Amino acid sequence: MIPRIKNILYATDLTDNSAYAFRYAVNSAQKHDAKIHILHVIEKPHSSVGVLVELHFEEGQLEKLWKERRDEQIKRINQRLKEFAERELKDDQETLKRVASIVVIEGEPAVEILRKADELDCDVIIMGTHGKGWITHAFLGSVAEKVLSRVKKPVYIIPIPKGETDITFKNT
Repeated sequence: MIPRIKNILYATDLTDNSAYAFRYAVNSAQKHDAKIHILHVIEKPHSSVGVLVELHFEEGQLEKLWKERRDEQIKRINQRLKEFAERELKDDQETLKRVASIVVIEGEPAVEILRKADELDCDVIIMGTHGKGWITHAFLGSVAEKVLSRVKKPVYIIPIPKGETDITFKNT
């Protein structure tokens, strides 16, 4: 027997393909009477970039600047995701109520997706992929690949649809 889906983690990297994947999260939530938890993970700048930039800052100044910018960025992305969900579901207020949380955090995306899926007791993870790279990433993005290699829950990986889609995170 397939377990009942009660909580869905929709992980987004704010690309149009991950916006498209939101519709799969919505459809699954409607069909299973489930809640949707929206997650975006902000990656910290790579250490090699940090070393180059630190040469121009005093000790601790870069970290302080990063924290200030990060807090501002988290607030802005959280609002953007809220507006996206409201815009996408403007004609379906009942489904909009299924959006139980919007979480924007800093960290390594695959690790944080898995951590939040456990923390929020999600039954399934839904995410888009863009298939960048060659051979090893021919069909999956690196984050999707990492999640799949470590996950103990079902994961829906939504590929790029052919042609243009009518959904975007932009406010157009």
